[in-house]
Amino acid sequence: MKVVAIVQARMGSTRLPGKVMKDLGGTPLIGVLLARLARAERVNQIVVATSVDSGNLPLKAYVESLGYVCEQGSEKDVLQRYADIAKKHQADVVVRVTGDCPLVDPLLVDTMISGYLAAGTDYYSNVVPPCFPDGLDLEVFSAEALFRCIKSTDSDYDHEHVTPWIRESGQCSTAAYQAGFDLSHWRWTVDEPADLVVIRNVFNHFSPDIFFSWQAVRDLQSDQPELFDGNSGIKRNEGASMGTGQKLWKRAKQIIPGGNMLLSKRSEMFLPDLWPSYFSKAKGCTVWDMDGNEFLDMSIMGIGTNILGYGHPEVDDAVRHVIDTGNMATFNCPEEVWLAEKLIELNPWADMVRYARSGGEANAIAIRIARAASGKDNVAICGYHGWHDWYLSANLGSDESLAGHLLPGLDPKGVPANLRNTVYPFNYNRFDELQALVDNHNIGVIKMEVVRNMGPEDNFLQKVRQLATEKGIVLIFDECTSGFRQSFGGIYKLHDVEPDMAIYGKAMGNGYAITSVVGRREIMEAAQSTFISSTFWTERIGPAAALKTLEVMEREKSWETITNTGLNIRERWQALADKYELKINHWGLPALTGFTFDSEKALYYKTLTTQMMLEKGILASNSVYVCTEHTEQVVDRYFTELDDVFAVVRECEDGRVVEDLLKGPICHAGFKRLN
Repeated sequence: MKVVAIVQARMGSTRLPGKVMKDLGGTPLIGVLLARLARAERVNQIVVATSVDSGNLPLKAYVESLGYVCEQGSEKDVLQRYADIAKKHQADVVVRVTGDCPLVDPLLVDTMISGYLAAGTDYYSNVVPPCFPDGLDLEVFSAEALFRCIKSTDSDYDHEHVTPWIRESGQCSTAAYQAGFDLSHWRWTVDEPADLVVIRNVFNHFSPDIFFSWQAVRDLQSDQPELFDGNSGIKRNEGASMGTGQKLWKRAKQIIPGGNMLLSKRSEMFLPDLWPSYFSKAKGCTVWDMDGNEFLDMSIMGIGTNILGYGHPEVDDAVRHVIDTGNMATFNCPEEVWLAEKLIELNPWADMVRYARSGGEANAIAIRIARAASGKDNVAICGYHGWHDWYLSANLGSDESLAGHLLPGLDPKGVPANLRNTVYPFNYNRFDELQALVDNHNIGVIKMEVVRNMGPEDNFLQKVRQLATEKGIVLIFDECTSGFRQSFGGIYKLHDVEPDMAIYGKAMGNGYAITSVVGRREIMEAAQSTFISSTFWTERIGPAAALKTLEVMEREKSWETITNTGLNIRERWQALADKYELKINHWGLPALTGFTFDSEKALYYKTLTTQMMLEKGILASNSVYVCTEHTEQVVDRYFTELDDVFAVVRECEDGRVVEDLLKGPICHAGFKRLN
């Protein structure tokens, strides 16, 4: 009877790339594992099973340099890898070992093989139920059961994890090692950076000996538990229930502060621990995650950047042309001139244009120019205008100054203290607050969002315009979010008022990075009296994408389509609320529409909505950033599925415990919505 130990290992781990080749006391982890496993007397052959991915070639070369066989097979179909190896190497019995368990114990391996033979079953393990520390998991099964398994299941899960069908189908006889103890809460495997620290602690303690027993490690953890504290918060077999994107997000938070560069895209804003987090492809209003799962995006559509939907063919073709002909050169790209002419055409009061690639940059540029033009430092603001020092300085001395401007509690750490008392917030539709700021603080610039969640009352915008004119104050409208949503250009056009400067972003390039500041000549020329310059503000893709995006928008009148769709969505939300006798509050522009359950459990219901809709293949929360790809059929599907959510919320309002329905923590509150 030939016993083959198959060690599955690859370089492409999502949470800890290259983990099997990480250094343990001068030797790669896989080398230490193989050296220890080779001392198992009842194993006839050891074969390392890796995938055909070229990234595994260094692993294969190293394993073969040690004299072991290394076979390559399917990247995701690990079950097929095992079956192919068992057949090729004429195994009668297979011992499954994972390549991230360097503390594998040869005596325990022999014990498990003996137990398998004595039990006379198809399958024998110490993992059902688990009793040893995570990292000493061993499964022993017949090659015949393995072959039977591969003929019997098409499940992706079974093919990725090898043994679930053998254990759970009822078609194979099973038995378990009876340990008489439970150390399954201890973690001796290597899946994440914290695990590697713990394992290195162990090997450093026993160095230079690498053949210590698992009992010696047990005693070490009992005597010096602090050596093992680093990974104590990681759940056993957590990776088996996590998608690739979830694993990558967990890894990202270890190496990127906050996990990413945008608060609104953090997984905790949607469905902590369960959000797919990363996309592999996006088209129209559909997104595919890294595991190939397809989702209808009825959520934030790239944070409102894609009014024409993901991957619009005409816009993408314009970008491909740039790629083919060159994106950067010593010369300037002509598209920036053509785009400036188009933006001035859309804003006839304006004479000049400046570009950037993000909204925060454009806001900072506008403030710099306006301060230079006015000769005054002090700014009155209304709304959200980005992350730069000039804006966050409003919270110096009190982190609640911006509490009414979407982001309560922003900490201005890192913002120079001498910027205090240069930026003063006022609330929308409170002209008296603005008047008081102008009367008392030598204001040189007024910057505001024209509309976000409410419209102007009592000629508010006209009063602001008149005040700015009378006092020689530069008036800036921040249209980064609102631009091109309800009109072809700024939403200010709907309110019969013109600014001195306007800022456009987000939707202008349909997903490609381009923002702009347009303004009157006498103000914009002040840019020449200060220093505003950046290399990648001159790249070609952004202006080329914007020109084509504006062309398509104008032809299709996209702002009318998305506004009408948004109004329809709002009406249907209300109809669902009425059907289930729920009270909801609406907010946002029609094309950036949202609602909130009027309940103390609102954040729980928001999380529940995301969880339930994700299971139905839809990305959804309590807002929709509408695009032209949100057709009637798409919206109908969304509401068919959302009906179930409102029904469950009704049950929860009647006494069902919403916390019992959630599979993870509630989402973070994030941006504050103003009613």
